[in-house]
Amino acid sequence: MTASGQAEKLPKVRSMTQTPLQHLLIGLLFLIGLGTLPTSVLAELKLSGIFSDHMVLQRDQRLPIWGWADKNQKVTVMFSGQTVSTTADHSGFWQVNLTPLQHNSQGQELSVQCGPESLTVRDIVIGDVWHASGQSNMAMQVRSVAQKIPAAKQHIAKARFPAIRFRRVSENQSAAPLADLPVRGGWVPCSPASAANVSAAAFYFARKLHQELGVPIGIINTSRGGTPIEPFIPRDAFTSHPTLQQELKLGDQEDLRGIWKLPGGVYARDANWLPGRLFHSRLSPITAFPVRGLIWYQGESNCGKGEDPRDYQQKMRALITGWRQALGDESLPVYFVQLPGSGAGPGWPYLREQQRLSSNLPHTGMVVTIDLLDPDIHPPNKIDVGERLARWALAEEYNKPVPFSGPLFQRVTIDNESVIVHFTHADNGLMVAVKEGSQPPRETPDKTLKHFELADATGHWFPAEATINENTIVVTSKQVPAPAAVRYACAVNPQHCRLYNRSGLPASPFCSKAEFFHYAPELPVD
Repeated sequence: MTASGQAEKLPKVRSMTQTPLQHLLIGLLFLIGLGTLPTSVLAELKLSGIFSDHMVLQRDQRLPIWGWADKNQKVTVMFSGQTVSTTADHSGFWQVNLTPLQHNSQGQELSVQCGPESLTVRDIVIGDVWHASGQSNMAMQVRSVAQKIPAAKQHIAKARFPAIRFRRVSENQSAAPLADLPVRGGWVPCSPASAANVSAAAFYFARKLHQELGVPIGIINTSRGGTPIEPFIPRDAFTSHPTLQQELKLGDQEDLRGIWKLPGGVYARDANWLPGRLFHSRLSPITAFPVRGLIWYQGESNCGKGEDPRDYQQKMRALITGWRQALGDESLPVYFVQLPGSGAGPGWPYLREQQRLSSNLPHTGMVVTIDLLDPDIHPPNKIDVGERLARWALAEEYNKPVPFSGPLFQRVTIDNESVIVHFTHADNGLMVAVKEGSQPPRETPDKTLKHFELADATGHWFPAEATINENTIVVTSKQVPAPAAVRYACAVNPQHCRLYNRSGLPASPFCSKAEFFHYAPELPVD
């Protein structure tokens, strides 16, 4: 059987004197005539591995259904009142396209028939499907959250959401795009028995969407712990910036040290860190599968010890535009998580700023987590993370009237010794607040704002005082009579970041002048 599912061609018999191998082949040809050829030789009717019982199909979009069969054979697909036929091509590949369907929480069957063979996929619902990807903080399971946040134990016990389904994709890296995924565990409905084992950020995201929208939600989780952004970026997107071009060139040579030494590169531990390798294995086989959007939580492995976070902004842009092009949706919504202070190292403040700078692409949104305090590099509060991601989707993708972003730096005006900071998403005013655990922030007007700094014309930074003036911040410092720039929460692990808008969403760290935000990574030496 070939990789595509097509049966190998049997050689013709060319003489009356046969070798033992030719005797075997003649026997096989005889069995074909009897219809008793072993199924390992015949091409098997097969659906792509993304299709399995309990799956979610994307509503309101054209629905490709594809797989493999004997070449040139008629294949018929039946689903939800539609019957569509096609013919498998010379390699055995076939695909039909169903017309868009409305959401439906009632399980349905999809049937595929080719000659005497047939397949049935059961309990399919129709709703919205989201990719969830990144590294370990996206992969972190609800059970791990429950070990530190008691409320999560109850979330597991009450997770009776049969219309929320999860599909884990965990294939190893590949140097070339894979044609298909194995079914493995398939799609899993959300229940008290399964909820503990799924991505916590994705669980709380899906739960919020399902509760607000009342439609089925599917999550395809392609995350992999301990990996940088590069293996998730499609190859075609590595042409967008010189650093990416060099990373791809060195990655094709499997030059791990060369990538590490490259300014703006990354400390590549093994092939799973190389450009495009996880996209090849986890996304390439299912780029035709329609989805509503992408949630992304990654960055730690691009700013760890000895790693260079410079140009991460360009990598985020390549990821977003690359996924959109590969999935055939130029406006695919992408909502991502800015790194918190938990477990942070020297490069984290710079990478957070790079994430902020990449958030101005259309149809993107950044969740701020600098207020979620925990010493662990895997902070357990994925409740706020998932629900803040869901706020972006509800507001931007579903047009729900919900607040969805904390204050984001817009511009500054300088008035003598004062710097006035203007924000977007602050129209309802700013406040000083304290957040405790997963509880909503509590306004505390008696507390002071911390982590504001001013820079003089030489780029030297000094601590500053900050006060709220309705929806702006006024920043001053006796040490800086002629301020040139302002920044907020740009420390490695700034404690007690208390600036929020009145919707209870935190302000992002920022620096008003990129040239004043220096970072000198520790690069390897020969």
